[in-house]
Amino acid sequence: MSTWIDFKELRAKLKFEQLLRYYEIEVKRKGDQHLGFCPLPNHRIRDKSPSFSANLERGIFQCFSCGAKGSVLDFALFMENVNLEDGRAVRKVALKLRRELLSDVMPVCSKREPVKQKSPSAAVAAPKVLVNAPLDFELKGLETDNLCLLEEGLTASTVARFGLGFCSRGLLKGRVAIPLHDHDGQLVGYAGRAVDYDSVSESNPEYVFPTTRERNGAIYEFQKTLFLYNGFRIKAPCDELCVVEGFSSVWWLHQNAIPSVVATMGAEVSERQVELIVSLVKPFGGVRLFSGGDESGEQFAESLLREVSPHRFVRWVKPSEGQQPTDLSAEQLKALFKF
Repeated sequence: MSTWIDFKELRAKLKFEQLLRYYEIEVKRKGDQHLGFCPLPNHRIRDKSPSFSANLERGIFQCFSCGAKGSVLDFALFMENVNLEDGRAVRKVALKLRRELLSDVMPVCSKREPVKQKSPSAAVAAPKVLVNAPLDFELKGLETDNLCLLEEGLTASTVARFGLGFCSRGLLKGRVAIPLHDHDGQLVGYAGRAVDYDSVSESNPEYVFPTTRERNGAIYEFQKTLFLYNGFRIKAPCDELCVVEGFSSVWWLHQNAIPSVVATMGAEVSERQVELIVSLVKPFGGVRLFSGGDESGEQFAESLLREVSPHRFVRWVKPSEGQQPTDLSAEQLKALFKF
């Protein structure tokens, strides 16, 4: 067997579930996710609840307690107690995994072996799917002084900070355009919020998000559940993170001096959003769950409490029935948050 190895190909071929069983770890599936106690040899913390999460499909993992994270190959290196900067040791483990787990799957070839060209009659490959790909444009000419924003009590500074503006043309015509940035701060799309709430219906929802589109032979998809709105601005784990359901609450709380606010953009918190929320809060920090006082707010609170409380302390800040965070004045917010 060749001693040259393609690490990119190895990572693509390794299956996390197979690797967990290889290291005699019981797989506890929840959808595409494995959740359990951290199995890493260098994990020195005595956890009272599961802190280790692995995405079995994407081949990535993170321990919310000891902070270890990485690819499926990184996980194997941690399990073998190998220094990731020791190239010789890394290569040795990679060869071992290829030999013991992929000998019948992964073709062995010499580094100099030429790549075989596909014949013209070969089947056409399926289009590449790109999820939340960075945009190569920004919307221009948005009306930042439109009355629909000013009537909500938003200041010019808040409007500018979040890049908001009324859109008078294109797909978001007649809506407030909301720039959406992923966890790395890349602009990945725009949401559009209705201005006339009386016109909201099943065919004209309050919010619209980017749709699936095909361009230059690739399919572009958008998934809001893979990041937190405003999460990219939090550069390091904080003592306290406020999590709300929607965009407007983020704008209003920020304007009223409540720091570190993010939104899930929906009533259900996804597995990826749980990972991000936990990563943005220090191990002994806390999460302020600020819901609306309606049925959607109850659903949002239940989802977040269920998923986040095993990893971080969560306190539920709940307004009166029928109220939204945006209905509260600066003084009322101050009383709720006690600062």
